[in-house]
Amino acid sequence: MFDNMSQQVRVIIAVILALLFFSVYGYLVQQEQNSTLNEQSTKVTKDALLPNKESKKTSKIIASVKNEHFSASINENGEISSFLLEDNRFKNENNEAINLVNDELLPLSMQFYDEDFQKLYNSQAFSVQKQEFNTNEDIVLSKNLNGVILEKIINFKDNGFYEVKLKISDDKEHKFVINPGLRPNILADSLTVHGAMIYKSDETKDDYEDDSIKKADEVVISNAQIAAFSDRYYTTLFYNFNQDFKVVLTNSTSNLTQGRIIATNNAHFYAYIGPKEHKILDGADKRLSNVVEYGWFTFIAKPMFAFLNSIYNFVGNWGWAIVILTIIIRIILFPLTYKSMVSMQKLKILAPKMKEIQEKYKGEPQKMQMHIMNLYKEHKANPLGGCLPILIQIPIFFAIYRVLLNAIELKAAPWALWINDLALHDPFYILPIYMGLTMFLQQVITPMNIQDPTQAKIMKFLPLIFVIFFISFPAGLTLYWCVNNTFSLAQQYFINKIFAQKEKSNASK
Repeated sequence: MFDNMSQQVRVIIAVILALLFFSVYGYLVQQEQNSTLNEQSTKVTKDALLPNKESKKTSKIIASVKNEHFSASINENGEISSFLLEDNRFKNENNEAINLVNDELLPLSMQFYDEDFQKLYNSQAFSVQKQEFNTNEDIVLSKNLNGVILEKIINFKDNGFYEVKLKISDDKEHKFVINPGLRPNILADSLTVHGAMIYKSDETKDDYEDDSIKKADEVVISNAQIAAFSDRYYTTLFYNFNQDFKVVLTNSTSNLTQGRIIATNNAHFYAYIGPKEHKILDGADKRLSNVVEYGWFTFIAKPMFAFLNSIYNFVGNWGWAIVILTIIIRIILFPLTYKSMVSMQKLKILAPKMKEIQEKYKGEPQKMQMHIMNLYKEHKANPLGGCLPILIQIPIFFAIYRVLLNAIELKAAPWALWINDLALHDPFYILPIYMGLTMFLQQVITPMNIQDPTQAKIMKFLPLIFVIFFISFPAGLTLYWCVNNTFSLAQQYFINKIFAQKEKSNASK
């Protein structure tokens, strides 16, 4: 049956099988990886490592900072109680600004190991010199704890980055933990990785998906340089490339991976909360782009996005950039695809002779195999000739799949006509239907010699199945597949014409 499938059907079936394989294998590897990471890290009970006392809860706002991109509020505990993205493209379906702060664990919340000092810390609220601040202006929060002056100085930059400095006036060492906050919970689905990413000074990184750390465990990383907590599009993170820091990862009450940074007097951190946008992250430090997770095919996906981004910078439209990228990929793969299609056509022509050999040597499998191989050799047909392009296209497809699924740059980015947001599914389902139609047309122009009626029915329903499969995918990804299908259809038509002319020429001799 597989020999008679069209090239496009082969690719899609291979992609689905690969998706299942990588999903199952990836899950097993992740479990083993988590187990290995836990063994390599220090793993103890919560009370042994983290302080017992939590900061008191409060809703009183004492300071705020706002610009055209965001507005942030700071409560009397010195915590970021809200962080709203003001850009129109990030607003929700009700045209409301989204809040990236998760109330369960607020950014910049602190707990001291010394219980007496923590009680004293909880008994006092921070004071501030004024209530409204501009970006790039120090927000100096202070407490007088029985003569010990504690200052938390926060300075927000224009794009969501901020600096945090902690100063304690006495000479005694005060050990504490400070929190980047729980990951944003705007968009977390089964299609993408969400949880924690720890980038270390040895230039390696570890990913901890939500609920991957057992409730009773704590994972300690001593040489962290980035501690990021992310959903599909947004992140909250601490980083410091000048000095490694220790981060303790645990499982929150809502089964999200949370992190606490261990520090002492006069600590200094750089931080960010906002969209995982390459331009913003790379602008601060290229290492921060590790926050954008592409999974298995990162080594292809990263240069793929860089190429897509360079096309976008030239054409100024993400939709057309996807179209151009797809065309370039198809041109590069054309020699292999052409060779594969020619091989498939030869096998189709040889199908009747193969059937004769199978019937003649039904009870003699060795002779049957020998005569079939001689038939292939005589007609210079390769039964595996269609595999190489498929194997090459699978990682490319998954790389593009990851890029277009994780790229917040596509959010609210229009293409043309009815497609106003490439990060959302096609509102009128025109692209998925077109994709299914091109699949169907390719089946029509690629005759199949499938004898089994059940298999024939399944093949007929494949376009409909894949329409349903793609109907909820982002329009940007479906657009890529539609353009890819169109090229496959054109190539199949071209190959059919060539072979029809050859058969006509041979018949006239």
